[in-house]
Amino acid sequence: MKQALVDDTEDVSLDFGNEEELAFRKAKIRHPLATFFHLFFRVSAIITYVCCDWFSKSFVGCFVTVLLLLSLDFWSVKNVTGRLLVGLRWWNQIDEDGKSHWIFEARKVSPNNIAATEAEARIFWLGLIICPMIWIVFFFSTLFSLKLKWLALVVAGISLQAANLYGYILCKMGGNSDISKVTASFLSQTVFQTACPEDFQKPGLEGLEIHH
Repeated sequence: MKQALVDDTEDVSLDFGNEEELAFRKAKIRHPLATFFHLFFRVSAIITYVCCDWFSKSFVGCFVTVLLLLSLDFWSVKNVTGRLLVGLRWWNQIDEDGKSHWIFEARKVSPNNIAATEAEARIFWLGLIICPMIWIVFFFSTLFSLKLKWLALVVAGISLQAANLYGYILCKMGGNSDISKVTASFLSQTVFQTACPEDFQKPGLEGLEIHH
């Protein structure tokens, strides 16, 4: 009888690691400051562009302010918020032979390095996708209204934010340089993640490198 009880207890295996990881991922915001600045600069640039005529009649002042906000957004998203919120980063480096190398990395999930929370990942990707679309709308409105003096600023906004979007999509999809395949795969994965929120974050890929 005692031996049977011992055997039964030996068969019991409790794994608290998965529960801890699930609780961590379902936490609302783990990096509030990074989450705030992920949206602050890009939303401020849009608001300033829309409302600049109400606050100032100086075209140069408005142009410089919006461009500065776009530049701060590009730097913060590329170097800080992408790494903290979703564990992705990309950059370019020049080797000793003068060749340019594009490097795309995704953080590998381990027991000591848990994936980002669902809320942070949603905020990151929504901000990364929606804001460039708004600048594209500004492009057509500027073009059709013949406000050509703002066209260069709008193009700069599209270029800076689309560069981050493109880089992080490559990180997310494994560094595939074929943009059509990357886009199709990314959209299909986004639809699946919307239908199954609990599977929103998958283990990241290890360092990936693309040479152009």
